[in-house]
Amino acid sequence: MSFHCQLPDRGIIAITGDDCVGFLQGIVSNDVEKIDQTTAGYGAFLTPQGKYLYDFFMVQMGGTILVDTERSRIDSFIKRLGMYKLRADVQLQDVSDQYSVVAHFGDDALSQVGLDPTPGAAMALPVGMIYVDPRLVEAGARIIAPVDADIADLLESDATGPAAYDDHRINLGLPDGSRDLIEDKSVLLENGFDELNGVDWNKGCYMGQEVTARTKHRGLVKKRLMPVTITGDAPKPGTAIMAGDREAGEMRSSSSAGHTGLAMIKLDYLGGDVGLSANGATLIPRTPSWAIY
Repeated sequence: MSFHCQLPDRGIIAITGDDCVGFLQGIVSNDVEKIDQTTAGYGAFLTPQGKYLYDFFMVQMGGTILVDTERSRIDSFIKRLGMYKLRADVQLQDVSDQYSVVAHFGDDALSQVGLDPTPGAAMALPVGMIYVDPRLVEAGARIIAPVDADIADLLESDATGPAAYDDHRINLGLPDGSRDLIEDKSVLLENGFDELNGVDWNKGCYMGQEVTARTKHRGLVKKRLMPVTITGDAPKPGTAIMAGDREAGEMRSSSSAGHTGLAMIKLDYLGGDVGLSANGATLIPRTPSWAIY
């Protein structure tokens, strides 16, 4: 069974111009030269110190690169990107009022629309683009389509709300932008960007590349974002997670029902005899199937 829903908290930046690929290639964590009308990608924009600022999906439609990112932060993202344009032939435009982002997920979501079960596999629709989530096939597909398009006719799936998709991505252990990553603080490899195809280790330099590479090759990751089962009231994001009287991590987002969530947990406290708790709730962490700790 499969489902589809609009994601109203997502927006679209259209990037055009003869230099748009080279411009992005020098500042984001993934290889933009691989992005075309058959391949979408996932990546991040970092500080020079390798700390998270924005994450996003990229797909090409015609000669335009469409960037799917957090709608509430688009203005600041465009402003940041604009600082690096210099004399490049690049135009940045918020087109969130023209395009909707739709999630299509479930057991047979990809086969229903004829998508290969390969991360990032993309194809054009009669209106817009559809692509497999570049992070993880199990996450399903994402669609970018004009706001007035009736895409329900293209999908043999049941309509649902964004809370259902949120539960789905939490169960898979997938972060959701600044709900789970902290601006100017979070490190990509602590949040699964290596395993989730968010970093290309063979491309040239980009903003924060040196620190990101050092983190990987020196084995500096000491904590990871992971799903947790919650017994009790779901702790608010930022709540300290305790192992007895020792701080073991910090809570991030949680599902609509409050029974599951994501938490940043120090690896030293996984599998120990002391249980984890946060503000009176008991937490049981689970390593996602895709993660390598």
